[in-house]
Amino acid sequence: MNFANPLVPGKLIQRYKRFLADVLISGGVTVTASCPNTGSMLGLTTPGSTVWLSENDSPTRKYRHTWEMIEHDLGSGPHLVGINTGRPNALVAEAIGSGTMPELAGYASLRREVKYGENSRIDLLLENAPDPRPCYVEVKNVHLMREAGLAEFPDCKTERGAKHLRELSAMVAAGHRAVMIFLVQRGDAERFKLASDIDPMYAAAFQTALAAGVEMLCYRCRMSPTGISVESRIDIVELS
Repeated sequence: MNFANPLVPGKLIQRYKRFLADVLISGGVTVTASCPNTGSMLGLTTPGSTVWLSENDSPTRKYRHTWEMIEHDLGSGPHLVGINTGRPNALVAEAIGSGTMPELAGYASLRREVKYGENSRIDLLLENAPDPRPCYVEVKNVHLMREAGLAEFPDCKTERGAKHLRELSAMVAAGHRAVMIFLVQRGDAERFKLASDIDPMYAAAFQTALAAGVEMLCYRCRMSPTGISVESRIDIVELS
């Protein structure tokens, strides 16, 4: 996924009201950017951090800039971290199409945001493979890292996330295939684990879904101010 234009660098002043951030960009100009992330963004909101914004001059947009990435340093130098939770579905769809995710290869069609379950929408629905079962794919954005190399999810309590795991389990019980993909928008991730201390209920739901037959995958991304791409699969600690 390439950005239409290179991202705009700046310095984070503050994130506030959850979905807004003030950023100082070149020329000493302060702009208010939308923050497309519902989580706590634990460790990624330090004032003075270098951030990267996309820009859209559409007259219908309230905020011209969108916060896309932040530089985060756990001791080995700064790494770009993608915080825009609107990106992963498209990134995974692109990776499936390019063959980067062989576990999901061979399907003839891919549909997004298809209604299913308890008044929900599945992120991606794959159909018409040699396996006649449709494949329900849920995607979660991962950006939390408290220990170098170890990505974690979630960064706050998420009943909605637990609900998604229950619904995927129900799809398996109905005879379908279900896959949860944790997409790490940072290139310094070597392994992935659940942040059980942050949300033990989600961790329990994960183990229940795993036992029910939901497939769990984790991939990391290659990040740059010009684009993002899915790079390679990494191990999930709970499955090692």
